[in-house]
Amino acid sequence: MTYVWVIVTAMLLVAAVLTTIRFLLGPTTLDRLVALDTIIALCMCGLGAWAAFSLDSTVVPAIVALSLLSFVGSVAIARFRVRDDQT
Repeated sequence: MTYVWVIVTAMLLVAAVLTTIRFLLGPTTLDRLVALDTIIALCMCGLGAWAAFSLDSTVVPAIVALSLLSFVGSVAIARFRVRDDQT
């Protein structure tokens, strides 16, 4: 089980690094929004993997809170964002 935990952690870290690069280099705000949503989803996956590894379900409310925060943030940014070419 420890090997699976190490492999999952490594995969999530690689995905987080690649997503962070996309977040920093994204040419538009929508690219950055998708990258931010992906980072939050990776955090939720990490918390879920930790809950499965440690057999501890106390992180489930944190996963729910992150999903609600991600949804509300995405909707707010998509609703009130200004086009990139109108600067």
